Amino acid sequence: MGAIQGFPKWERKVRMFLCLFGLVLSVYALHVEVSRERNPDYRALCDLGESVSCSRVFTSRWGRGFGLVQYFVAKDSPLNQPNSVLGIIFYTLQMGLGLSVSKKAAAFLVFSSWVSVAGSLYLASILAFVLGDFCMVCVSTYIVNFALLYTNLKRRRAVQEIKEKAR
Repeated sequence: MGAIQGFPKWERKVRMFLCLFGLVLSVYALHVEVSRERNPDYRALCDLGESVSCSRVFTSRWGRGFGLVQYFVAKDSPLNQPNSVLGIIFYTLQMGLGLSVSKKAAAFLVFSSWVSVAGSLYLASILAFVLGDFCMVCVSTYIVNFALLYTNLKRRRAVQEIKEKAR
C-alpha cells in the first residue's frame, strides 16, 4: 500500500513499529506470568533485583484486570484476564484499524489510546506507590501507549483535513 495523500509519511511506519513492539512486550509479559505461575522459582530476564522485578508485578493482583475486575467477578473468571492479554488485543486493534482512513476508525484509535494512557497512568502509580517496584516491560509499554496516542492524534487531524479538502 502506498502513502495516502495528506497523511504524514512517518505515521504508518511508526504505528507498525509501536504496535509490533507493544505486541512483543505484551506476549513476553504473558509468557513471564504463565511461566511464574507454573514454576514459582522461574526467573525472567527482566527480574534484575528485589525492586526491579517484572514477574513480581505481573503476578500481583494488579497484573490481571488492572486489579479491578476481581471486585466484580471471581478471581479465576475468564473475564479477569492478564493485562498482557488486553495489551495484545489493544495493539492488534491499533494495527488493524490503522490501515483504515475512515473518520470513525481515527476517532476510535484516539479514544482507545486515551483509555490506554489512563490505564498506563493508573498502573504506573500502582507500580511506584503501591508495589514500590520498577518494571522495565511495564514502563516500555507506557511509553508505547503515549507514543501511539500522539500518532493517533496526528492521524485524526490528517483524516479531518483530507475529509475537509474533499468537500
